[in-house]
Amino acid sequence: MVIKVGITGGIGSGKSVVSRLLGIMGVPVYISDIEAKRITQTDEQIRQGLCALVGQDVFQDGELNRPLLASYMFGHSGHVKAVNEIIHPRVKDDFRQWTARLEGKPLVGMESAILVESGFRDEVDFLVMVYAPLEVRVERAIKRDCSSRELVMKRIESQMSDEAKRNYADFVIMNDDETPLIPQVLELISLLSKNNHYLCSAKNN
Repeated sequence: MVIKVGITGGIGSGKSVVSRLLGIMGVPVYISDIEAKRITQTDEQIRQGLCALVGQDVFQDGELNRPLLASYMFGHSGHVKAVNEIIHPRVKDDFRQWTARLEGKPLVGMESAILVESGFRDEVDFLVMVYAPLEVRVERAIKRDCSSRELVMKRIESQMSDEAKRNYADFVIMNDDETPLIPQVLELISLLSKNNHYLCSAKNN
């Protein structure tokens, strides 16, 4: 049976780098952000739900009106919850179908910044948190997004804290620009593939 591993981490932690390394090492990874955008654009059930919630203008000429949806959600936790209740179940279904198609693989991954918050923890067997110190994350996000420190900090503060995420993690990968990543990813694959019963103690190492 395929083992499903979740990869999560805050803004600028480097979870996408870890996902790419896993892919290079032969572990397919479902990138939730990309797939959620695809599904939101193409799924008729989501289209109907968002139109009923936000209004018909949320889709224009067949395309999702992202600025309108973002403005609807911004600063309104109730609106965010309502939108997520429309989208997240369809993403879960898609992930399950994707995993079923890869039944011959020993390991598959799911990358999501909000894997815990969105209720996807039960969809994976193990959870890996990619961790980087706050200042490292901020500098990476500023460079990557050509953003201001203030905006990056607002985004970080809107997400679950690293300390809270670590409570859910079975394994922590340190991505501080000093600790080599590849040996950690290789160790993760080894633990998952051969010694699953050791994994829960890995977060304390």
